[in-house]
Amino acid sequence: MQSTHNDDRPGWLNRVERWGNALPDPVFIFLGFILLVIALSVLAASVGWSAVNPVSGKLLQVESLLTEANLRRLLVGMPTTLTGFPPLGLVLVVMLGAAVAERSGLFTALLSGSIGKVPRWALTPSIFIIGLLSHHASDAAYVVFIPLAALVYAEAGRHPMAGIATAFAAISGGFAGNVVPGQVDVLLLGITEAAARLIDPAFTMNPLGNWWFSIGICVVFAPVAWFITDRIVEPRLGPWRPDTETAALVVPREGLTAAQRRGLAHAGLAALAVIGLFAAFIFWPGFTPLLDRAAEGPQRTTPFYRALIGGFMLLFLASGWAYGRAVGTVKSHRDIVSMMGHGMKTMAPYLVIVFFAAHFVALFNWSNLGPVIAIKGAEALRTLDIPQPLLLVSLLLMSSSFDLFIGSASAKWSAMAPVVVPMLMLLGISPEMTTAAYRMGDSVTNILTPLMSNFPLVLVICQRWSKGAGVGSVLALMLPYGLAFLAAGCLLVMGWVALELPVGPGAAVTYALPQVSP
Repeated sequence: MQSTHNDDRPGWLNRVERWGNALPDPVFIFLGFILLVIALSVLAASVGWSAVNPVSGKLLQVESLLTEANLRRLLVGMPTTLTGFPPLGLVLVVMLGAAVAERSGLFTALLSGSIGKVPRWALTPSIFIIGLLSHHASDAAYVVFIPLAALVYAEAGRHPMAGIATAFAAISGGFAGNVVPGQVDVLLLGITEAAARLIDPAFTMNPLGNWWFSIGICVVFAPVAWFITDRIVEPRLGPWRPDTETAALVVPREGLTAAQRRGLAHAGLAALAVIGLFAAFIFWPGFTPLLDRAAEGPQRTTPFYRALIGGFMLLFLASGWAYGRAVGTVKSHRDIVSMMGHGMKTMAPYLVIVFFAAHFVALFNWSNLGPVIAIKGAEALRTLDIPQPLLLVSLLLMSSSFDLFIGSASAKWSAMAPVVVPMLMLLGISPEMTTAAYRMGDSVTNILTPLMSNFPLVLVICQRWSKGAGVGSVLALMLPYGLAFLAAGCLLVMGWVALELPVGPGAAVTYALPQVSP
Protein backbone atom coordinates (compact mmCIF):
# COMPACT_ATOMS: atom_id res chain seq x y z
CA MET A 1 0.00 0.00 0.00
CA GLN A 2 1.44 3.33 -0.96
CA SER A 3 2.20 6.08 1.51
CA THR A 4 -0.21 8.93 1.99
CA HIS A 5 2.46 11.49 1.14
CA ASN A 6 5.35 12.01 -1.24
CA ASP A 7 8.50 11.06 0.67
CA ASP A 8 10.67 12.82 -1.90
CA ARG A 9 9.34 16.21 -0.82
CA PRO A 10 10.21 16.81 2.83
CA GLY A 11 8.30 19.73 4.24
CA TRP A 12 6.45 20.96 7.25
CA LEU A 13 3.29 19.01 6.38
CA ASN A 14 5.26 15.79 6.11
CA ARG A 15 6.81 16.56 9.48
CA VAL A 16 3.32 17.08 10.90
CA GLU A 17 2.32 13.71 9.47
CA ARG A 18 5.37 11.93 10.87
CA TRP A 19 4.94 13.50 14.30
CA GLY A 20 1.21 12.80 14.29
CA ASN A 21 1.65 9.19 13.22
CA ALA A 22 4.25 8.75 15.93
CA LEU A 23 1.48 9.36 18.43
CA PRO A 24 -0.17 6.31 20.00
CA ASP A 25 -3.17 4.63 18.40
CA PRO A 26 -6.30 6.85 18.55
CA VAL A 27 -7.73 4.52 21.18
CA PHE A 28 -4.86 5.33 23.51
CA ILE A 29 -5.01 9.02 22.63
CA PHE A 30 -8.60 9.08 23.86
CA LEU A 31 -7.56 7.04 26.88
CA GLY A 32 -4.90 9.66 27.64
CA PHE A 33 -7.45 12.46 27.35
CA ILE A 34 -9.75 10.56 29.69
CA LEU A 35 -7.01 10.44 32.31
CA LEU A 36 -6.22 14.12 31.70
CA VAL A 37 -9.82 15.28 32.10
CA ILE A 38 -10.12 13.25 35.31
CA ALA A 39 -7.00 14.93 36.70
CA LEU A 40 -8.20 18.40 35.64
CA SER A 41 -11.62 17.82 37.18
CA VAL A 42 -10.06 16.84 40.51
CA LEU A 43 -7.76 19.86 40.49
CA ALA A 44 -10.44 22.35 39.38
CA ALA A 45 -12.96 20.99 41.90
CA SER A 46 -10.41 21.22 44.71
CA VAL A 47 -9.90 24.96 44.09
CA GLY A 48 -13.63 25.57 43.64
CA TRP A 49 -13.50 26.62 39.98
CA SER A 50 -16.97 27.75 38.92
CA ALA A 51 -19.00 30.11 36.75
CA VAL A 52 -22.48 31.57 36.94
CA ASN A 53 -24.96 30.70 34.20
CA PRO A 54 -26.10 34.16 32.99
CA VAL A 55 -29.61 32.93 32.13
CA SER A 56 -30.60 30.84 35.13
CA GLY A 57 -28.26 32.42 37.64
CA LYS A 58 -27.27 28.90 38.65
CA LEU A 59 -23.74 28.41 39.91
CA LEU A 60 -21.91 25.88 37.71
CA GLN A 61 -19.12 24.18 39.62
CA VAL A 62 -16.56 21.80 38.21
CA GLU A 63 -17.16 18.34 39.62
CA SER A 64 -14.44 15.85 40.44
CA LEU A 65 -14.79 12.72 38.36
CA LEU A 66 -13.43 10.64 41.23
CA THR A 67 -16.46 11.10 43.47
CA GLU A 68 -18.48 8.04 44.40
CA ALA A 69 -21.39 9.17 42.24
CA ASN A 70 -19.30 9.78 39.11
CA LEU A 71 -17.29 6.56 39.49
CA ARG A 72 -20.56 4.66 39.89
CA ARG A 73 -21.99 6.40 36.82
CA LEU A 74 -18.86 5.53 34.82
CA LEU A 75 -18.71 1.84 35.72
CA VAL A 76 -22.42 1.06 35.83
CA GLY A 77 -23.31 3.10 32.77
CA MET A 78 -20.64 1.91 30.32
CA PRO A 79 -23.14 0.19 27.98
CA THR A 80 -25.47 3.19 27.85
CA THR A 81 -22.54 5.62 27.51
CA LEU A 82 -21.46 3.75 24.40
CA THR A 83 -24.90 3.27 22.87
CA GLY A 84 -25.89 6.83 23.75
CA PHE A 85 -22.97 8.34 21.80
CA PRO A 86 -24.89 10.36 19.13
CA PRO A 87 -22.80 9.61 16.02
CA LEU A 88 -22.72 5.86 16.72
CA GLY A 89 -26.39 5.11 16.09
CA LEU A 90 -26.44 7.40 13.08
CA VAL A 91 -23.42 5.75 11.46
CA LEU A 92 -24.69 2.22 12.04
CA VAL A 93 -28.24 2.95 10.85
CA VAL A 94 -27.11 4.61 7.62
CA MET A 95 -24.50 1.92 7.02
CA LEU A 96 -27.20 -0.79 7.03
CA GLY A 97 -28.68 0.76 3.91
CA ALA A 98 -25.44 2.06 2.39
CA ALA A 99 -23.89 -1.42 2.59
CA VAL A 100 -26.70 -2.79 0.40
CA ALA A 101 -26.35 0.05 -2.10
CA GLU A 102 -22.59 -0.47 -2.26
CA ARG A 103 -22.46 -4.29 -2.36
CA SER A 104 -25.28 -4.54 -4.90
CA GLY A 105 -23.28 -2.35 -7.29
CA LEU A 106 -25.61 0.66 -7.20
CA PHE A 107 -22.94 3.15 -6.10
CA THR A 108 -20.56 1.82 -8.74
CA ALA A 109 -23.15 2.22 -11.49
CA LEU A 110 -24.11 5.72 -10.34
CA LEU A 111 -20.48 6.83 -10.38
CA SER A 112 -19.78 5.13 -13.68
CA GLY A 113 -22.76 6.85 -15.27
CA SER A 114 -22.04 10.30 -13.88
CA ILE A 115 -18.27 10.66 -13.60
CA GLY A 116 -17.77 11.05 -17.32
CA LYS A 117 -20.00 14.10 -17.30
CA VAL A 118 -17.76 16.00 -14.88
CA PRO A 119 -14.42 17.20 -16.32
CA ARG A 120 -11.42 16.03 -14.35
CA TRP A 121 -10.46 19.62 -13.54
CA ALA A 122 -13.93 20.36 -12.16
CA LEU A 123 -14.02 17.49 -9.66
CA THR A 124 -12.74 19.55 -6.73
CA PRO A 125 -15.24 22.44 -6.91
CA SER A 126 -18.07 20.01 -7.67
CA ILE A 127 -17.27 17.77 -4.70
CA PHE A 128 -16.80 20.75 -2.40
CA ILE A 129 -20.07 22.44 -3.34
CA ILE A 130 -22.02 19.18 -3.01
CA GLY A 131 -20.36 18.69 0.39
CA LEU A 132 -21.55 22.11 1.50
CA LEU A 133 -25.08 21.27 0.41
CA SER A 134 -24.96 17.96 2.32
CA HIS A 135 -25.04 19.66 5.74
CA HIS A 136 -28.80 19.13 6.00
CA ALA A 137 -28.12 15.39 5.96
CA SER A 138 -26.38 15.86 9.32
CA ASP A 139 -23.68 13.30 10.12
CA ALA A 140 -24.98 11.00 7.41
CA ALA A 141 -22.86 13.03 4.99
CA TYR A 142 -19.73 11.63 6.63
CA VAL A 143 -20.92 8.06 6.21
CA VAL A 144 -22.02 8.37 2.61
CA PHE A 145 -20.46 11.33 0.83
CA ILE A 146 -16.82 11.10 1.95
CA PRO A 147 -16.37 7.47 0.76
CA LEU A 148 -18.10 8.37 -2.51
CA ALA A 149 -15.76 11.33 -3.02
CA ALA A 150 -12.77 9.00 -2.67
CA LEU A 151 -14.25 6.67 -5.29
CA VAL A 152 -14.94 9.55 -7.68
CA TYR A 153 -11.35 10.77 -7.50
CA ALA A 154 -9.94 7.26 -7.89
CA GLU A 155 -12.10 6.56 -10.94
CA ALA A 156 -10.84 9.79 -12.51
CA GLY A 157 -7.24 8.68 -11.94
CA ARG A 158 -6.72 11.20 -9.14
CA HIS A 159 -5.62 10.45 -5.58
CA PRO A 160 -8.61 9.22 -3.51
CA MET A 161 -7.15 10.83 -0.39
CA ALA A 162 -7.58 14.20 -2.12
CA GLY A 163 -11.24 13.39 -2.60
CA ILE A 164 -11.58 12.52 1.08
CA ALA A 165 -9.85 15.77 2.04
CA THR A 166 -12.09 17.90 -0.22
CA ALA A 167 -15.29 16.29 1.03
CA PHE A 168 -14.22 16.45 4.70
CA ALA A 169 -13.23 20.11 4.29
CA ALA A 170 -16.66 20.92 2.85
CA ILE A 171 -18.79 18.93 5.28
CA SER A 172 -16.92 19.83 8.46
CA GLY A 173 -14.61 22.80 7.84
CA GLY A 174 -17.33 24.65 5.91
CA PHE A 175 -20.12 23.64 8.26
CA ALA A 176 -21.27 27.26 8.72
CA GLY A 177 -21.83 27.69 4.99
CA ASN A 178 -24.86 26.59 3.00
CA VAL A 179 -27.16 27.80 0.29
CA VAL A 180 -30.40 26.85 2.04
CA PRO A 181 -31.04 27.34 5.80
CA GLY A 182 -31.80 24.25 7.83
CA GLN A 183 -32.13 22.75 11.27
CA VAL A 184 -28.75 24.03 12.52
CA ASP A 185 -29.88 27.61 11.85
CA VAL A 186 -33.06 27.06 13.84
CA LEU A 187 -31.17 25.39 16.70
CA LEU A 188 -28.37 27.95 17.12
CA LEU A 189 -30.47 31.04 16.47
CA GLY A 190 -33.00 29.69 18.95
CA ILE A 191 -30.25 29.71 21.57
CA THR A 192 -29.37 33.23 20.43
CA GLU A 193 -32.97 34.36 20.93
CA ALA A 194 -33.00 33.32 24.59
CA ALA A 195 -29.70 35.10 25.19
CA ALA A 196 -30.79 38.27 23.38
CA ARG A 197 -33.94 38.53 25.48
CA LEU A 198 -31.75 39.20 28.51
CA ILE A 199 -31.28 42.66 26.95
CA ASP A 200 -34.36 42.97 24.73
CA PRO A 201 -37.31 40.90 26.05
CA ALA A 202 -39.17 41.54 22.77
CA PHE A 203 -36.43 40.07 20.58
CA THR A 204 -37.66 37.23 18.35
CA MET A 205 -35.61 34.67 16.49
CA ASN A 206 -35.08 35.16 12.79
CA PRO A 207 -34.41 31.62 11.45
CA LEU A 208 -33.02 33.18 8.25
CA GLY A 209 -30.80 35.54 10.21
CA ASN A 210 -27.53 34.02 8.94
CA TRP A 211 -28.63 33.15 5.40
CA TRP A 212 -26.70 35.78 3.41
CA PHE A 213 -23.59 35.22 5.50
CA SER A 214 -23.83 31.44 4.99
CA ILE A 215 -24.00 31.95 1.23
CA GLY A 216 -20.99 34.27 1.51
CA ILE A 217 -19.04 31.45 3.16
CA CYS A 218 -19.83 29.18 0.21
CA VAL A 219 -18.68 31.82 -2.28
CA VAL A 220 -15.40 32.47 -0.43
CA PHE A 221 -14.52 28.95 0.71
CA ALA A 222 -15.15 27.11 -2.60
CA PRO A 223 -12.27 28.73 -4.55
CA VAL A 224 -10.02 28.51 -1.48
CA ALA A 225 -10.65 24.77 -1.19
CA TRP A 226 -10.17 24.33 -4.94
CA PHE A 227 -6.75 25.97 -4.76
CA ILE A 228 -5.72 24.05 -1.62
CA THR A 229 -6.70 20.67 -3.07
CA ASP A 230 -5.28 21.05 -6.56
CA ARG A 231 -2.16 23.08 -5.78
CA ILE A 232 -1.10 21.93 -2.31
CA VAL A 233 -2.76 18.72 -1.09
CA GLU A 234 -2.79 16.58 -4.24
CA PRO A 235 0.73 17.51 -5.42
CA ARG A 236 2.01 16.56 -1.96
CA LEU A 237 0.22 13.20 -2.13
CA GLY A 238 1.85 12.43 -5.47
CA PRO A 239 0.50 10.14 -8.21
CA TRP A 240 -1.90 7.49 -7.06
CA ARG A 241 -0.67 3.95 -7.71
CA PRO A 242 -3.31 1.49 -6.48
CA ASP A 243 -2.43 -1.96 -5.29
CA THR A 244 -4.61 -5.02 -5.91
CA GLU A 245 -6.92 -4.30 -2.97
CA THR A 246 -7.59 -0.63 -3.70
CA ALA A 247 -7.79 -1.20 -7.45
CA ALA A 248 -10.78 -3.47 -6.81
CA LEU A 249 -12.61 -0.53 -5.26
CA VAL A 250 -12.32 1.66 -8.34
CA VAL A 251 -15.22 2.12 -10.70
CA PRO A 252 -14.42 0.68 -14.14
CA ARG A 253 -13.92 3.15 -16.99
CA GLU A 254 -16.35 1.35 -19.31
CA GLY A 255 -19.76 2.83 -19.90
CA LEU A 256 -22.93 1.46 -18.39
CA THR A 257 -24.16 -1.90 -19.60
CA ALA A 258 -27.79 -2.52 -20.52
CA ALA A 259 -28.26 -4.40 -17.24
CA GLN A 260 -26.84 -1.50 -15.26
CA ARG A 261 -29.14 0.97 -17.00
CA ARG A 262 -32.10 -1.26 -16.22
CA GLY A 263 -30.93 -1.53 -12.61
CA LEU A 264 -30.62 2.24 -12.29
CA ALA A 265 -34.15 2.67 -13.62
CA HIS A 266 -35.47 0.23 -10.99
CA ALA A 267 -33.41 1.95 -8.30
CA GLY A 268 -34.79 5.32 -9.36
CA LEU A 269 -38.37 4.07 -8.99
CA ALA A 270 -37.58 2.69 -5.54
CA ALA A 271 -35.97 5.99 -4.52
CA LEU A 272 -39.02 7.90 -5.73
CA ALA A 273 -41.24 5.64 -3.64
CA VAL A 274 -39.25 6.41 -0.47
CA ILE A 275 -39.21 10.13 -1.27
CA GLY A 276 -42.95 10.02 -1.94
CA LEU A 277 -43.53 8.31 1.40
CA PHE A 278 -41.66 11.04 3.25
CA ALA A 279 -43.48 13.73 1.27
CA ALA A 280 -46.81 12.15 2.24
CA PHE A 281 -45.77 12.20 5.91
CA ILE A 282 -45.33 15.97 5.57
CA PHE A 283 -48.20 17.03 3.31
CA TRP A 284 -50.96 14.42 3.77
CA PRO A 285 -54.03 16.21 5.16
CA GLY A 286 -54.57 15.37 8.81
CA PHE A 287 -51.67 12.91 9.00
CA THR A 288 -48.24 14.56 9.21
CA PRO A 289 -45.91 12.52 11.46
CA LEU A 290 -42.90 14.46 10.16
CA LEU A 291 -44.34 17.86 11.06
CA ASP A 292 -44.74 19.29 14.54
CA ARG A 293 -48.09 21.01 14.15
CA ALA A 294 -47.87 22.41 17.69
CA ALA A 295 -44.70 24.38 16.81
CA GLU A 296 -44.47 27.60 14.84
CA GLY A 297 -42.42 28.65 11.82
CA PRO A 298 -39.41 26.61 10.68
CA GLN A 299 -39.43 24.64 13.93
CA ARG A 300 -42.42 22.74 12.55
CA THR A 301 -40.03 20.83 10.27
CA THR A 302 -37.75 19.63 13.09
CA PRO A 303 -39.14 16.03 13.01
CA PHE A 304 -38.46 15.89 9.26
CA TYR A 305 -34.80 16.82 9.68
CA ARG A 306 -34.39 14.33 12.49
CA ALA A 307 -35.98 11.61 10.37
CA LEU A 308 -33.45 12.08 7.57
CA ILE A 309 -31.16 9.46 9.12
CA GLY A 310 -33.82 6.76 8.85
CA GLY A 311 -34.77 8.20 5.49
CA PHE A 312 -31.29 7.73 4.07
CA MET A 313 -31.15 4.18 5.37
CA LEU A 314 -34.48 3.34 3.69
CA LEU A 315 -33.46 5.17 0.50
CA PHE A 316 -30.21 3.23 0.15
CA LEU A 317 -31.79 -0.06 1.19
CA ALA A 318 -34.74 0.18 -1.20
CA SER A 319 -32.77 1.49 -4.19
CA GLY A 320 -29.87 -0.94 -3.61
CA TRP A 321 -32.27 -3.87 -3.34
CA ALA A 322 -34.15 -2.82 -6.48
CA TYR A 323 -30.89 -2.37 -8.40
CA GLY A 324 -29.53 -5.72 -7.23
CA ARG A 325 -32.70 -7.61 -8.21
CA ALA A 326 -32.57 -6.04 -11.68
CA VAL A 327 -28.90 -6.85 -12.39
CA GLY A 328 -28.72 -10.18 -10.52
CA THR A 329 -26.47 -9.25 -7.59
CA VAL A 330 -29.42 -9.78 -5.23
CA LYS A 331 -31.16 -13.13 -5.70
CA SER A 332 -33.00 -13.38 -2.39
CA HIS A 333 -33.56 -11.61 0.89
CA ARG A 334 -30.64 -13.57 2.33
CA ASP A 335 -28.29 -11.61 0.08
CA ILE A 336 -29.60 -8.38 1.61
CA VAL A 337 -28.92 -9.65 5.13
CA SER A 338 -25.43 -10.76 4.08
CA MET A 339 -24.68 -7.32 2.61
CA MET A 340 -25.81 -5.62 5.80
CA GLY A 341 -23.60 -7.94 7.82
CA HIS A 342 -20.62 -7.12 5.63
CA GLY A 343 -21.26 -3.43 6.17
CA MET A 344 -21.29 -3.88 9.93
CA LYS A 345 -18.07 -5.92 9.74
CA THR A 346 -16.23 -3.03 8.10
CA MET A 347 -17.24 -0.79 11.02
CA ALA A 348 -15.43 -2.89 13.65
CA PRO A 349 -12.36 -0.57 13.91
CA TYR A 350 -14.68 2.41 14.26
CA LEU A 351 -16.60 0.72 17.09
CA VAL A 352 -13.41 0.16 19.08
CA ILE A 353 -12.41 3.83 18.82
CA VAL A 354 -15.94 5.04 19.55
CA PHE A 355 -16.04 3.20 22.89
CA PHE A 356 -13.23 5.37 24.22
CA ALA A 357 -14.39 8.54 22.42
CA ALA A 358 -17.87 8.20 23.92
CA HIS A 359 -16.47 7.88 27.44
CA PHE A 360 -14.19 10.88 26.99
CA VAL A 361 -17.13 13.04 25.87
CA ALA A 362 -19.32 11.76 28.71
CA LEU A 363 -16.67 12.38 31.38
CA PHE A 364 -15.98 15.86 30.03
CA ASN A 365 -19.70 16.67 30.24
CA TRP A 366 -20.07 15.27 33.76
CA SER A 367 -17.18 17.38 34.99
CA ASN A 368 -18.80 20.69 33.91
CA LEU A 369 -15.41 21.77 32.55
CA GLY A 370 -16.92 22.60 29.14
CA PRO A 371 -19.50 25.23 30.11
CA VAL A 372 -17.25 26.77 32.77
CA ILE A 373 -14.41 27.15 30.25
CA ALA A 374 -16.80 28.63 27.69
CA ILE A 375 -18.32 31.14 30.11
CA LYS A 376 -14.92 32.21 31.45
CA GLY A 377 -13.62 32.69 27.92
CA ALA A 378 -16.67 34.69 26.88
CA GLU A 379 -16.32 36.95 29.90
CA ALA A 380 -12.71 37.66 28.88
CA LEU A 381 -14.04 39.42 25.77
CA ARG A 382 -15.67 42.01 28.03
CA THR A 383 -12.27 43.41 28.94
CA LEU A 384 -11.16 43.93 25.33
CA ASP A 385 -11.53 47.57 24.23
CA ILE A 386 -11.22 46.98 20.48
CA PRO A 387 -13.24 47.85 17.33
CA GLN A 388 -16.27 45.78 16.40
CA PRO A 389 -14.62 43.80 13.56
CA LEU A 390 -11.70 42.77 15.76
CA LEU A 391 -14.04 42.00 18.64
CA LEU A 392 -15.96 39.58 16.45
CA VAL A 393 -12.69 38.06 15.21
CA SER A 394 -11.74 37.56 18.87
CA LEU A 395 -15.02 35.69 19.34
CA LEU A 396 -14.28 33.65 16.20
CA LEU A 397 -10.81 32.71 17.46
CA MET A 398 -12.14 31.83 20.90
CA SER A 399 -14.82 29.64 19.32
CA SER A 400 -12.15 27.95 17.17
CA SER A 401 -10.02 27.26 20.23
CA PHE A 402 -12.92 25.73 22.15
CA ASP A 403 -13.82 23.65 19.10
CA LEU A 404 -10.54 21.75 19.45
CA PHE A 405 -11.79 20.34 22.75
CA ILE A 406 -15.60 20.65 22.81
CA GLY A 407 -17.24 19.13 19.75
CA SER A 408 -20.89 20.13 20.09
CA ALA A 409 -21.70 23.48 18.50
CA SER A 410 -24.97 23.79 20.41
CA ALA A 411 -23.36 22.89 23.74
CA LYS A 412 -20.68 25.57 23.37
CA TRP A 413 -23.17 28.16 22.18
CA SER A 414 -25.59 27.38 25.00
CA ALA A 415 -22.83 28.25 27.46
CA MET A 416 -21.33 31.20 25.57
CA ALA A 417 -24.40 32.91 24.10
CA PRO A 418 -25.90 34.20 27.38
CA VAL A 419 -22.69 36.16 27.98
CA VAL A 420 -21.49 37.00 24.47
CA VAL A 421 -24.80 37.95 22.83
CA PRO A 422 -25.98 40.49 25.47
CA MET A 423 -22.47 41.91 25.79
CA LEU A 424 -22.12 42.55 22.06
CA MET A 425 -25.67 43.89 21.82
CA LEU A 426 -24.65 46.57 24.33
CA LEU A 427 -21.67 47.30 22.07
CA GLY A 428 -23.93 47.74 19.02
CA ILE A 429 -23.53 44.32 17.34
CA SER A 430 -26.64 42.39 16.36
CA PRO A 431 -27.35 38.92 17.78
CA GLU A 432 -27.39 37.51 14.23
CA MET A 433 -23.89 38.83 13.45
CA THR A 434 -22.58 37.52 16.76
CA THR A 435 -24.03 34.09 15.95
CA ALA A 436 -22.48 34.17 12.47
CA ALA A 437 -19.00 34.92 13.88
CA TYR A 438 -19.37 32.14 16.43
CA ARG A 439 -20.46 29.65 13.77
CA MET A 440 -17.54 30.55 11.54
CA GLY A 441 -15.08 29.86 14.36
CA ASP A 442 -16.89 26.68 15.34
CA SER A 443 -16.53 25.31 11.79
CA VAL A 444 -13.01 25.99 10.58
CA THR A 445 -11.18 23.92 13.20
CA ASN A 446 -13.54 20.92 13.06
CA ILE A 447 -11.14 19.23 10.64
CA LEU A 448 -8.10 19.73 12.89
CA THR A 449 -9.12 17.95 16.07
CA PRO A 450 -9.07 14.18 16.69
CA LEU A 451 -11.68 14.86 19.39
CA MET A 452 -14.32 15.68 16.77
CA SER A 453 -16.92 12.91 16.99
CA ASN A 454 -16.61 11.87 13.32
CA PHE A 455 -12.81 12.08 13.14
CA PRO A 456 -12.44 8.33 13.88
CA LEU A 457 -14.79 7.56 10.98
CA VAL A 458 -12.76 9.73 8.59
CA LEU A 459 -9.58 7.97 9.74
CA VAL A 460 -11.14 4.56 9.01
CA ILE A 461 -12.17 5.76 5.53
CA CYS A 462 -8.60 6.95 4.87
CA GLN A 463 -7.21 3.60 6.00
CA ARG A 464 -9.38 1.89 3.42
CA TRP A 465 -7.25 3.54 0.72
CA SER A 466 -3.97 3.74 2.61
CA LYS A 467 -3.31 1.15 5.31
CA GLY A 468 -0.53 3.26 6.83
CA ALA A 469 -2.73 6.30 7.44
CA GLY A 470 -2.82 7.49 11.04
CA VAL A 471 -3.96 10.50 13.00
CA GLY A 472 -0.97 12.48 11.72
CA SER A 473 -1.86 11.62 8.12
CA VAL A 474 -5.34 13.08 8.49
CA LEU A 475 -4.10 16.17 10.36
CA ALA A 476 -1.42 16.86 7.73
CA LEU A 477 -4.02 16.33 5.00
CA MET A 478 -6.45 18.82 6.53
CA LEU A 479 -4.13 21.43 8.06
CA PRO A 480 -3.84 23.53 4.86
CA TYR A 481 -7.64 23.75 4.65
CA GLY A 482 -8.00 24.64 8.34
CA LEU A 483 -5.42 27.43 8.21
CA ALA A 484 -6.76 28.82 4.93
CA PHE A 485 -10.40 28.68 6.14
CA LEU A 486 -9.43 30.38 9.41
CA ALA A 487 -7.70 33.25 7.58
CA ALA A 488 -10.53 33.55 5.03
CA GLY A 489 -13.13 33.42 7.81
CA CYS A 490 -11.48 36.24 9.77
CA LEU A 491 -11.25 38.39 6.65
CA LEU A 492 -14.87 37.63 5.74
CA VAL A 493 -16.14 38.62 9.20
CA MET A 494 -14.12 41.83 9.26
CA GLY A 495 -15.17 42.75 5.73
CA TRP A 496 -18.82 41.98 6.41
CA VAL A 497 -18.88 44.22 9.47
CA ALA A 498 -16.85 47.00 7.84
CA LEU A 499 -19.25 47.10 4.87
CA GLU A 500 -22.30 46.61 7.13
CA LEU A 501 -23.76 43.98 4.81
CA PRO A 502 -27.01 42.36 5.97
CA VAL A 503 -26.37 39.02 7.68
CA GLY A 504 -29.68 37.64 6.47
CA PRO A 505 -33.16 38.86 5.45
CA GLY A 506 -34.12 41.46 8.03
CA ALA A 507 -30.90 40.95 9.99
CA ALA A 508 -28.38 43.78 10.09
CA VAL A 509 -24.82 43.76 11.39
CA THR A 510 -25.51 46.49 13.91
CA TYR A 511 -27.97 46.66 16.76
CA ALA A 512 -29.62 49.64 18.41
CA LEU A 513 -31.05 49.29 21.91
CA PRO A 514 -34.81 49.89 22.00
CA GLN A 515 -35.83 53.29 23.29
CA VAL A 516 -37.41 53.16 26.72
CA SER A 517 -40.31 55.53 27.28
CA PRO A 518 -39.77 57.97 30.17
